[in-house]
Amino acid sequence: QVQLVESGGGLVQAGGSLRLSCAASGRTFSPYAMGWFRQRPGKERQFVARITWSGGNTYYADSVKGRFAISRDNSKNTMALQMNSLTPEDTAIYYCAALTTALGSYNYWGQGTQVTVSS
Repeated sequence: QVQLVESGGGLVQAGGSLRLSCAASGRTFSPYAMGWFRQRPGKERQFVARITWSGGNTYYADSVKGRFAISRDNSKNTMALQMNSLTPEDTAIYYCAALTTALGSYNYWGQGTQVTVSS
């Protein structure tokens, strides 16, 4: 069983930065990709960014493109999300998730970490 644990959330002022981390543990971990999602108050969970585990190819939601950067460290089974130029609209619970096959859905999810951006 794979466990994902997020960290790094908190309160930041608009224009500031935060760095989220996601650590994977459990059986041999080699997903196809990992991603970040977020759920804003009263909204459905939405995709934020994704990175393939072997090639490091990245993909971003338009709303965060140019402000957020996703990265991974295969040797440590960790993933990060560097978030810059934050706005109150980025306030949400952020979740990391793992996709084990290219054609499947995200199989494993973390418990989430709260990010609050004050104006």
